[in-house]
Amino acid sequence: QVQLVESGGGLVQAGGSLRLSCVASGSISRMGWFRQAPGKERDFVAAINWNGAGTFYADFATGRFVISRDNAKKTMYLQMNSLKVEDTAVYYCAADRSLGVIRSGDEYDYWGQGTQVTVSS
Repeated sequence: QVQLVESGGGLVQAGGSLRLSCVASGSISRMGWFRQAPGKERDFVAAINWNGAGTFYADFATGRFVISRDNAKKTMYLQMNSLKVEDTAVYYCAADRSLGVIRSGDEYDYWGQGTQVTVSS
């Protein structure tokens, strides 16, 4: 059974930075970050393949967010810079055992509980 645990969320002022972490237990391959703001649908943020060589970002994340992973620590990261009020959401980590990079949340088998990110103006 795979478990994913996110951390690193919090309250930050607009323009600030946060780094989210997702620690996995069990065998996983591709991973991704998603977010969901109150009253809105879940959005794709970024995805990374098994060795970190392949990444993919949502348009809003390109140039501001960086996804990475350390397989020795079974941890994926999301470095978020130049944060905006509209980045406020619960951020979720997702993973599965397939190869490649995928942005569809329906393709991931495992999900974390989420970590709240709040950006104040």
